[in-house]
Amino acid sequence: MASFSFSSSLLPSSVSFDHVSTFLFPIFVSSSCSSSSHPNSRIVRCAFAAPTRKSPVPSTSSSPAKKRHWKQGEFPGTTETSTRRRAPLKRVKKKLDRKNNAKAWANTVTEALSDHITNKRWLQALEVFEMLREQPFYEPKEGTYMKLLVLLGRSGQPHRARLLFDTMVQERCEPTPELYTALLAAYCRNNLIDDAFSTLNLMKTLPRCQPDVYTYSILIKACVDDSRFEIVESLYEEMAERLITPNTVTQNIVLSGYGKIGKYDQMEKVLIGMLESTTCRPDVWTMNIILSVFGNKGHIEMMERWYEKFRNFGIEPETRTFNILIGAYGKKRMYDKMSSVMEYMRKLQFPWTTSTYNNVIEAFADVGDAKNMEYTFEQMRAEGMRADTKTFCCLINGYANAGLFHKVIGSVKLAGKLEIPENTSFYNAVISACAKAEDLMEMDRVFKRMKDKHCQPDNKTYSIMMEAYGKEGMNDRVHYLELEKKQVIDNASNNE
Repeated sequence: MASFSFSSSLLPSSVSFDHVSTFLFPIFVSSSCSSSSHPNSRIVRCAFAAPTRKSPVPSTSSSPAKKRHWKQGEFPGTTETSTRRRAPLKRVKKKLDRKNNAKAWANTVTEALSDHITNKRWLQALEVFEMLREQPFYEPKEGTYMKLLVLLGRSGQPHRARLLFDTMVQERCEPTPELYTALLAAYCRNNLIDDAFSTLNLMKTLPRCQPDVYTYSILIKACVDDSRFEIVESLYEEMAERLITPNTVTQNIVLSGYGKIGKYDQMEKVLIGMLESTTCRPDVWTMNIILSVFGNKGHIEMMERWYEKFRNFGIEPETRTFNILIGAYGKKRMYDKMSSVMEYMRKLQFPWTTSTYNNVIEAFADVGDAKNMEYTFEQMRAEGMRADTKTFCCLINGYANAGLFHKVIGSVKLAGKLEIPENTSFYNAVISACAKAEDLMEMDRVFKRMKDKHCQPDNKTYSIMMEAYGKEGMNDRVHYLELEKKQVIDNASNNE
């Protein structure tokens, strides 16, 4: 039995002017004035004494008293009504420094928040946001809440998204249809369809937050992904009643859903309707969906035939289109065609993206071809292409399939060094590698760390672990995980 440690690799790699007696400066005078030196001179240099104060009579040995050149109440003498004194420069400078420092601190925190959101670090983003809310200059902004709601939804944190939404309402930041749609999307992304419908029904009762085509499209996608097409039909009817016209995005979602479950007749029916429509014509996304459907099913000939059809419709491919073709050819180990598409991309000056490299790395990872996988990854880094979570999931799976478990550890360490976001897919890849190495103790430690990092396990997580324990005859652990899996799903629903 191979034994190795992942959990250690996953650990993260904070003067008062009153005493001035004399002033020397030029005075501009009129031509009628005279000076002691030149009758025609217009500028004289004078000495002015500060106003006299009651003081002991000086001794005869001291210097004679200075003459006053200004009448009482004239500059630079003070008047009885002028009692305001200027703050010392030193105090003003401190105040300005404090103001500038506060402004710089605010900019730094805002930049840190934006950086965490961009890099999908939801926990750090929430920590910085809480720090920002405690400051006196903080003002709630719709844009900030929108970005955080989207991030939490994509990070599998619908419960935190709801708490954040409630916080926004408490701060009297008025909800908008876009913010409600972002919350609804967080539920849909995590398959909490009942909660999504509750949000939709709430929106319909608020005059200023009525659902639009984007709201319905997100909800339709959730139903399509869950194969609940009867609900999709009712949503279409509701949209018609509210005079909301489905757009190309809506139709593409339904098209994809029918394709994923193999209902090609229904898929073709939707596509024909789009071709005949004037409001939702097929676009490059439609093309990509059809190619993905057949490519993922391994129907290469159908994929190629539809590619030519869309070209005849006048739809031009994009980078993602070629990435779909590369992924499909890679899964069928058609490396010649995969290379031909990549060369064609270079010829047309389409850039190779992270997804392009990920598809090639995944193709070699699936068959445990560590040599070509490593070569592709090194070429990716040499071209300055940033790796993402999927890149490292593929690397970890590839090394595990090749039985190179020491390189799995190296990949986990490198991911930590590059600050790659650790999501459910990442932990699933590591847990799967532990299972293949038959290191159940380390698998359990990684699973614990996953929960400590507030990363929600999914069905795949539990399936991998239950299968690994089942092979070793540890039926009590299998039973425990079954109960935990049910409890996690129930708690997620109740928390909402």
